[in-house]
Amino acid sequence: MVGMLKEKEIKESVKERYSKIATGETQFCSCCSGTAPNIIEQAKAAGYTVEEIKSIPGEAVLGVGCGNPTALAEIHEGDTVLDLGSGGGIDVFLAANKVGKQGKVIGVDMTEEMVQTAVKNAEKGGYNNVEFKLGEIEDLPLEDNSVDLIISNCVINLTPDKLAAYREAFRVLKPGGRILVSDLVTLGQLPDEVRNSFSAWSACIGGAVEKEEYLNIIKKAGFSGVEIVESHYFSEPQMGPLLEGKILSIQVKASK
Repeated sequence: MVGMLKEKEIKESVKERYSKIATGETQFCSCCSGTAPNIIEQAKAAGYTVEEIKSIPGEAVLGVGCGNPTALAEIHEGDTVLDLGSGGGIDVFLAANKVGKQGKVIGVDMTEEMVQTAVKNAEKGGYNNVEFKLGEIEDLPLEDNSVDLIISNCVINLTPDKLAAYREAFRVLKPGGRILVSDLVTLGQLPDEVRNSFSAWSACIGGAVEKEEYLNIIKKAGFSGVEIVESHYFSEPQMGPLLEGKILSIQVKASK
C-alpha cells in the first residue's frame, strides 16, 4: 500500500495514461509540459539538442522525459545498453547511434502500446541494433550480468517499489556496469493530496520520494559511487503552489 492507494491500482492508472499517449489519444503529458505544438521545445528544455532530435524518428519524441540520460552517460561503441521505461524509443535510438553495429540497445516498457509504437519507430528508422521488450522494471525480462549500461528517463518515480526496480537493475548489469538515471525527487514531504492522487502518480510527481531517500534506495540495492551529476528545480504549470520549489530533476550515476 502506498498512502491510501494500492500498488496495483497505481500501475493500472499509469499504464492507462501512457497507453493513451502512445496511441495519440492524448497529446499532453503533465509530467513534462508537453502538448502537440511544443513537444520539441519540451525535449530541448529537457536537454536534447536539435541535432539529436533530428537524428531519430520524429514519432519517438513524445515529451515524456525529465532529462537526457544519453548526454551524460558514457556510451561506448559495442556496449549493450538497457533503457528502463523506453516509451516511444527516444533514448534507445540515441544510444543506438552511439553503440554502433557491434552494440545493442534494449528498451523495456510495461505498456504494450508503447512497445508497439517503439517497434514501428525502429522499423521506420531502419535500426537493426535495437530491441523492445514488454515487461516491468521490477521484474526485468533479461538475464543476470547481461548489460553494460542502464539508462532511464523519468520512469523509476512511477513505480511504488523503487528498491525492487534498482535491485533488478543491479542484477542484470555486468560487474563494473553502470547506470545513468534521470528522475524526479522531492525536497521535503509531498502533501497527502498529491501522494494519494492517481493523476499525480501518472504525471511523475505523486511517486517521487525525498532526494536522500532516493539515493539511499540506490545504495541499498547494491550500487556504489552513487552521485548526482546534474540537477535543477522542476516546475510545470499544472503543479500548483503546493509543489513550487519542492520538485527536483536529477541525473544520477552509479556502478556495480
